Amino acid sequence: MLAALLLGAAAALAARALLPDGALDAVVAYGTEPVGKLFLRLLFMLVLPLVLSALPLGVSGLGDLRALGRVGARTLAYTVCVSALAVLLGVAMAGIFQPGAGLAPEVVEQLRAQLPAAPAAAAAPGLDLVVRLVPANVVAAMAEGDLLGVMVFAVFLGVGLVAVRSEATRRIEQLLEGLYELSMWLLGAVIRVAPIGIFCLVFTLVARMGFEVMRLLAAYVLVVVGALAIHLFGVTALAVRVFGGMDPRVFFRAVRPAMLTAFSTSSSNATLPTALDVAERELHLPSEVSRFVLTLGSTANQNGTALFEGVTVLFLAQFYAVPLGVGQQLAVVAICVLGGIGTAGVPAGSIPVVMMILGMIGLPPEAVGVVLGVDRFLDMCRTVVNVTGDLAAAVVVARGEAGGTGRT
Repeated sequence: MLAALLLGAAAALAARALLPDGALDAVVAYGTEPVGKLFLRLLFMLVLPLVLSALPLGVSGLGDLRALGRVGARTLAYTVCVSALAVLLGVAMAGIFQPGAGLAPEVVEQLRAQLPAAPAAAAAPGLDLVVRLVPANVVAAMAEGDLLGVMVFAVFLGVGLVAVRSEATRRIEQLLEGLYELSMWLLGAVIRVAPIGIFCLVFTLVARMGFEVMRLLAAYVLVVVGALAIHLFGVTALAVRVFGGMDPRVFFRAVRPAMLTAFSTSSSNATLPTALDVAERELHLPSEVSRFVLTLGSTANQNGTALFEGVTVLFLAQFYAVPLGVGQQLAVVAICVLGGIGTAGVPAGSIPVVMMILGMIGLPPEAVGVVLGVDRFLDMCRTVVNVTGDLAAAVVVARGEAGGTGRT
């Protein structure tokens, strides 16, 4: 994907220098632009089945909190609080450094003219926003692209699966598991052709904007990586020390194998066996705690992903000069935290969630094409934060359990 990004940018700059304007416009209009749009539509096609399957399964994976007692309650509380801090950190850094700002107004207008019509923004002020969160007709919400309403329905569906434990609801859960696995396979198939789509998307952008888009992407990458580093070595280390009673230096030395596996695979799910081994052999956590927290966290405790989604949404809003009020930014934070529960723990699993949030703020989901060229590297970085955050959660939760004080 990175090679496709660089090749697309280089080819576009060469085309700008060598081809007359009419020929370059024809290459874009009849070549790279349609292929790029087709790739994005393939991604967007999978958003709805992913939301309807991953989010209910993520919620139902919490199990019966009354039966799980303190372990379940502490895991849920830690996940929500730390994910909220991660998104707030990312949104704050995106607001301070403004990585997507700086394009000339005429260039912004040209770019916005190339995008399809945006869906109606779902972030209305005051109590109207709360009312609109709940769809009157979930089928109509699906047809109209009201993915925020679909997401709320998916959460309620997951809560229902937790509350009603019967053979019939178990069959529904199995159906959702099948839909999730199928959606993940299709997403993987689309990602395998991503270099072609990214080449065309970047070629189209650079052909119209010049090298300026690369400068903005570099600023965006720096903001995301910087925010992830602050969260990892600041928030996570502080949580391990204060709430887990463990020296952060001991913790980070112990979890290095899991961090390296996460960086190389870009998948929380693929890193789960290594994380379980680290928790029991290096951190000396009780197996009943580490297995529950880490298995649940591989899908539900995605701190780095939630942070990435917040920064990405604000970057694209700045890129296309779409102003976001304080209320809309807080809504983005809330949706990113919620999306962290249902984001697939696989490479590029957060892209459908970003596309959904873009629709919520009034940007078409196709705008995500701007960042796809650098997403693979950022995916590797945020997976490290996700997996390390899961292990930190296991340390925090284990401290309050019998025999779970860990090593200090």
